[in-house]
Order: sequence, then structure tokens, then C-alpha cells
Amino acid sequence: MMMAMLKSPAFASKPRLGLAVAAALALFGARAALAAEGVELPVRQSWTFSGPLGHFDRAQLQRGFKVYREVCSNCHSLSRIAFRNLSEPGGPEFTEGQVKGLAAEYEVPGEPDDTGEVKPRKARPADHFPPKYKNDNEARANNNGAAPPDLSLMAKARGVSYGFPWFIFDAFTQYQEGGPDYIHALIADGYLDEEKGEKVPEGITIPEGLHYNKFFPGHAIAMPNPLQDGQVEYTDGTPATVDQYSRDLSAFLMWTAEPRLEERKELGLTVMLFLIIFTGLLYFTKRKVWHAVEAH
Repeated sequence: MMMAMLKSPAFASKPRLGLAVAAALALFGARAALAAEGVELPVRQSWTFSGPLGHFDRAQLQRGFKVYREVCSNCHSLSRIAFRNLSEPGGPEFTEGQVKGLAAEYEVPGEPDDTGEVKPRKARPADHFPPKYKNDNEARANNNGAAPPDLSLMAKARGVSYGFPWFIFDAFTQYQEGGPDYIHALIADGYLDEEKGEKVPEGITIPEGLHYNKFFPGHAIAMPNPLQDGQVEYTDGTPATVDQYSRDLSAFLMWTAEPRLEERKELGLTVMLFLIIFTGLLYFTKRKVWHAVEAH
């Protein structure tokens, strides 16, 4: 029926319209195929850092760090981030005093003394966030056999595959927010709402000690639902909801994965503008140099 519609005279007389409809049907078919395989695709969110002119919302990054510190840091580390990064341009931009006070709340291994003994000391802004556990074995022993991953690069390590032909459109729209979309969906919409009577879908078996999450590969995740409404107090009037928590946390983890995102995009825009102007200059130079030859 769809093919007959595309071959109808109306579409034949308007090839552009026919191509647009064909592309839309292909996109719909790709999503339908993934849905038939039981793959849940997160809804694409609106982020301030998306697109060529994207930038981070400072207040959102600070809220996201608050969620990480009060909830996620109980299990997950952030070992690739130094305390001083929190005050650098392009990030949460806490004051230096705030960063010094924050670092002083942590302990890191100090320098060996004369006897070779290493004693802990208070962290300084130049130090990285200390790991939550000494090693993976300790992490697994304290988390039901599953070691919580480091969250420093999580927004880049976790992406979303929409299949063909989505990736072609994504190349033109510069879609690079699959990681934040996935993190937001996993936390805000992935877990069962027991108050609404939601149950594990038929045909899916969740081993004991694991939890169902429709966005997690395999659907069995070791992490229980980490957030509840009102769990983290916001002092700026932002709604204290799970959806907002997950948005702020996702944005913060995008920054930890790419602290120089704003700098990269500014440089990229400058380079593109330069190339456009340079191309125009080359064109007019070519016209001037070869004008006499073309005239003959």
C-alpha cells in the first residue's frame, strides 16, 4: 500500500514530496524494527549544550554536581576530574574558596614519610576525586557482585544506536547527545513504578538481586532506582523531581566527559567562518588571475 501511494500521480508530480515521505517511512520503519526487538529508545531531550552553538548552563551543572555528590558518589567515583576543574571556565564555575572547602572534605594518600609509610592527608584543589573503593574486588563485594563504574566518561561511553537511516540525519544535525539522553531515560523512565502497578514484561526474567530497567541492555541492572522526588534539596527554586535530577545529573556528566566542549565548539565555529571567507577570497582571486585567459 505504501509503495502504491509513493507511485501515485500526486507523488510522481512532486518528487521532493515523495522523497520526504519515503524518508519519513524509512525512519518509522527503523524505529518499529528496533521496538519489535524489545529495544527501548530514549526520547531525545533538549539540551543547552547541543548543536554548534551549544553551551553549558552553569546553574544546571552545579545542581548536577549536587545530585552526584549526595547520591551517586555513595557508589560511583569520578576519578578523572580534579577539584580545581569545578572552578575552571566552561564548567560549574564554583569559586576558588568553594573548591578549597570542598577538597578539604576529602582525604587522599599523602607522600611517604621517612619510614615509607603513606598516611592520608586532606585533599587540595589540584587533587582528583578519590575513588570510592580501593579496587574492583572491594567494589563488587559491597555492591552485590557488580562494581559500580566510574562516571567521569559515562556520557561519552553510553550512546544510543538508532540504526539506519537515523545516523545519516544525525550527521547533518550534529546529534552528539546520545549519552545524556540515555542517562536521563535510564534514571527517570527506566525503572518500574510500583505505585502504578507496573510489572516486569512477560518473557523477561530478572535474576535475584538485580532490577528491571527498560533502557539498560539486557534489562537487568544491579543499581536500584537511585532517586526519588524531594531526595535532593534545591535552593534555587528548581523543581526537586526525579526528572529534573536526572536532567541535571546528565548535563553534569556530559561536562565531566568533555570539560572543553564550549571551547571546542567556539573554535570549530571560528574555523568554519574562516574557511568560508577564505574560500570566497580564493574564488575571487581565481577570477581575477584567470580573467584574461577566460576572455579569449
